[in-house]
Amino acid sequence: MQEKLREIQKNAKKQLENVKNQEELEKLRIELFSKKGALTAIMREMGAVAPEDRPKMGALANTVREELEGEFAQIKQKLNATAQEAKIIAEKIDVTMPGARRPLGKIHPLKQVERELCDIFLAMGFTVVSGPEVERDYYNFTALNIPENHPARDDHDTFYITDEILLRTQTSPVQIRVMEQKKLPIRIIAPGRVYRSDAVDATHSPIFHQIEGLVVDRGITMGNLKGCLEEFIRQLYGEDVKTRFRPHHFQFTEPSAEMDIACPKCEGKGCSVCKGEGWIEILGAGMVHRDVLLRCDINPDEYSGFAFGLGLERIAMRRFRINDLRLFHENDVRFLHQF
Repeated sequence: MQEKLREIQKNAKKQLENVKNQEELEKLRIELFSKKGALTAIMREMGAVAPEDRPKMGALANTVREELEGEFAQIKQKLNATAQEAKIIAEKIDVTMPGARRPLGKIHPLKQVERELCDIFLAMGFTVVSGPEVERDYYNFTALNIPENHPARDDHDTFYITDEILLRTQTSPVQIRVMEQKKLPIRIIAPGRVYRSDAVDATHSPIFHQIEGLVVDRGITMGNLKGCLEEFIRQLYGEDVKTRFRPHHFQFTEPSAEMDIACPKCEGKGCSVCKGEGWIEILGAGMVHRDVLLRCDINPDEYSGFAFGLGLERIAMRRFRINDLRLFHENDVRFLHQF
């Protein structure tokens, strides 16, 4: 038994010298110290030793076990230190190296134009406001002087959720909500998505964007409306742009007008871009109807105002010379990266 113990100790030390990692060390530990290990098996043979030799053999077995456990602990500590050092070297960061650059996204062309228009109106003293896209029938139609039998309320033109709830067809409901607060004077613009039941083609989409504006104060006239919009167009297209106003009809303004700009390609002579007319429609506008002011509990004899609205896609298509509105919504990165 003594010879077996010495043989186990000798073989264990040789194996410890060749251990290279924690996995090999753990495997050797199991072979020696587990319930089925070599040292445990020797201890089970203690019953076959003569009684007078048991104390001596027991002391020897304990000595061998303690020496091997001590060597195991030293090797384990050494391997841990080596592994920690290797980890530190592997995870070392060179702070002088330039960082890995993430690819930057692009601002969508519609958002670019929206920000530009908002900046122009902000510089003119307007405030940007927003409202719900899922709107009540009252705010989208009734409060804007559009009666129940008006064609705009047809199911084929508007996305109805219930008889009273719909997807807004314009951002004008935001104007009504602001006027209801009666924090006069008012000077706001309301950009946002709107929805109409249009078939998709190069110039139409069931989802598009508008920017509408509203001014309400004492003494507001049609002259204020023209001056404001002409300054906006000059900021947008340059000092030399020519404009004109044509009479039109909108339910919520009276008088109403459409504003045109001289075709930038033919300068008013007529071409394919302006369809031979020499002018391009840019927006609709007018003085806020008395009934609209009354519904918002604003005295039309004391206050007056003007409103206007334009399609964002139309401005963007002219700005970037795009002839198909669908390109804005297809999310083709090749298209979007051009802007």
